Amino acid sequence: MDLEILRHSASHIMAAAVKRLFPSAKLGIGPSISDGFYYDFDIADKTLTPQDLLKIEKQMKKIISANLPFERIEMKKAEAKKLLKKDKETYKLELLEGIPDETVSFYKCGDFIDLCRGPHLKSTGELKAFKLLSIAGAYWRGIEKNPMLQRIYGTAFETDTELKTHTTRLEEALKRDHRKLGPELDLFRIYHEEAGPGLVFYHPKGAELRFIIEDFLRREHKRRGYQNVIIPHIAKMKLWDTSGHTNYYKENMYFLDIDKQKYVLKPMNCPGHILIYKSKLHSYRELPIRYFELGTVYRYERSGVLHGLLRVRGFTQDDAHIFCTEEQLQDELLKVIDFAFEMLKTFGFEYEVDLSTRPDKYAGTEENWKHATNALIAALEAKKQSYNIDEGAGVFYGPKIDIKMKDALGRPWQGPTIQVDFNLPERFDMTYAASDGKKKRPVMIHRVVLGSMERFLGALIENYAGAFPLWLAPVQVELLTIADRHLKYANIVKEALEKEDLRVEISAGSEKIGAKIRSAQKMKIPYMLILGDKEESSNSVAVRSRSKGDIGVQSLEEFIGFLKKEMI
Repeated sequence: MDLEILRHSASHIMAAAVKRLFPSAKLGIGPSISDGFYYDFDIADKTLTPQDLLKIEKQMKKIISANLPFERIEMKKAEAKKLLKKDKETYKLELLEGIPDETVSFYKCGDFIDLCRGPHLKSTGELKAFKLLSIAGAYWRGIEKNPMLQRIYGTAFETDTELKTHTTRLEEALKRDHRKLGPELDLFRIYHEEAGPGLVFYHPKGAELRFIIEDFLRREHKRRGYQNVIIPHIAKMKLWDTSGHTNYYKENMYFLDIDKQKYVLKPMNCPGHILIYKSKLHSYRELPIRYFELGTVYRYERSGVLHGLLRVRGFTQDDAHIFCTEEQLQDELLKVIDFAFEMLKTFGFEYEVDLSTRPDKYAGTEENWKHATNALIAALEAKKQSYNIDEGAGVFYGPKIDIKMKDALGRPWQGPTIQVDFNLPERFDMTYAASDGKKKRPVMIHRVVLGSMERFLGALIENYAGAFPLWLAPVQVELLTIADRHLKYANIVKEALEKEDLRVEISAGSEKIGAKIRSAQKMKIPYMLILGDKEESSNSVAVRSRSKGDIGVQSLEEFIGFLKKEMI
């Protein structure tokens, strides 16, 4: 059975159930999606609740048990318009106006009829396994100025076993949701009313996690011959006219008026890195030049699409730009691919690869695009790396390799990207002196090996369910004192551990030791050291592991050696 048809039919059965329960409901759209279906409703004076989902499911089961046939009905647009006006289906009328054909189709099951091109199941009884999952708000047609509708999400499968497997996976995903774990683990907060949506505030533990990753990135880039650069957060609009952003990316940019001139809050780092390159003349002997920056950028995203750390308005990229000769291009691409794969393996991710090709709206010539695309294909094939083609998903200045990180649940997350660009070097008239003394144009590679730090952290939190490996944990060891008199010894232990560059906190409150252990466990601290009279008198520590429970008493030196061995 075709899952798309099954789920699309499920959305219509759900709409029929909603109309039975709430006759005034107006219908929006109800498509199947990758792992289920949804339908949008405008229900005046009624906000749906989780309890309503149970009622709707009950009605759906009645419709299913009646085994009503799905009947396709075709009619002229004029007749369809009369029907929809009679039923006061204003949203469907708007959809009807956008259909170019003179004849349109409806599907009917029982007393429910809906404008739809189909196809559907033969009858409602063929739907065996479904579940309604959640309610969300959705602007009609995704436009913020339009009315907010109520969207019901659901899923459907051929069998109850498949449905159970999927819902168990969703439950596990919910436990891992970074939007829930981030605040619980005191890592970050995404929204402050005073600051606005889509802006991330890192708390001390979240900032520490960022610093661990960023310090690691800086070391790895230095080892591979990258030079650190830093550019301003704003620049005159003229710079973005030259790059093409104001033509191809304007809707995602923030504009500022300063001294009667237009400035832009940078949405990308590449033009700034180009200005650094152009600040002096370069010889072929200097190439490749690799500039690296943990660069923060700002992009306008509609409030309706903002989503935790995955879609924000201000974020930091581990951004680098490589300027090389055409002869060096292939070798540089292979090095970047290796770098990206190595980073993902270090952080515990599997991955899959897409090749994203030319979009409808693009800068430069078709010849340059073909040249750049062929270079990426050659690099992937040289690595014997399988990949999928993502038609039209390239950026406006060039094609790219998109590497999707796969987390512990097998879900893909957008991560590293590698782009070949012949266009910006032309737009900015970039040159180098070739071996024959003539000026030549460098090739530009744009790349990130983790991606947006915000999105990467969201993926990292969910991959590990917040229980980070020891080397990544913001707090590696928590010292739990049994009584106030043990605080002095706790500070001695803390100092000894910090001398070994370990990240340590003391839990010195008045709670009983059991409560302290539960709190540390909830905060997913890798190791807890319980400190009491016996430990102090023997200069030892009672070790408890987050995953293994009590390990036993060790000398402080033994414990330090134990931790260092785990971090190798």
